[in-house]
Amino acid sequence: MFRTPFRIRVHFLPGRIESVFFFMNTKGKDLTKEPPRSPKMRVGGYAILGRTIDKCRALLWGNIGEYHFDCPLDNMLFGFKGVKGDDFKAFVETGANDEEIAKWLDRNGIPKAEKDKQAWSEEVMKVNFYHNPEKRDWYVEQLKPLGLDPKTTPLFDWLEADDKVSDKKAA
Repeated sequence: MFRTPFRIRVHFLPGRIESVFFFMNTKGKDLTKEPPRSPKMRVGGYAILGRTIDKCRALLWGNIGEYHFDCPLDNMLFGFKGVKGDDFKAFVETGANDEEIAKWLDRNGIPKAEKDKQAWSEEVMKVNFYHNPEKRDWYVEQLKPLGLDPKTTPLFDWLEADDKVSDKKAA
């Protein structure tokens, strides 16, 4: 499929039609060739955000591969801020850069102080699904092929290890 570096959005309003023409940020990663950023990497003080941006841009450009946008991981961030994946995607689609996206996240949803963002990011880095009875069996099955100990491996460490293995397979 051919992708253009711009988008046109048409709004039908009472008595008139508005067209919005904007250029997309074409610097997103091709997730069929490389993994998204680590969920540990912070953008605007938020853990997960860089990875979420990478997946959203790849979805918009049609090169998301086997990754998923608006998934449970992304929704950890969206839930913390009280925003919807569709609203986030609509803003990313305007061609905003990482800094602009982080500022949009700051302005939208539930207001959060810097100390709250930092505390949430630190806490989410420790998440381990082994300690969640509803997710334990699934988590153990995911970590087993990688030789990781589910009892001691946080979610983000598993994602990084899985990305490395998946990236080698794609190469």
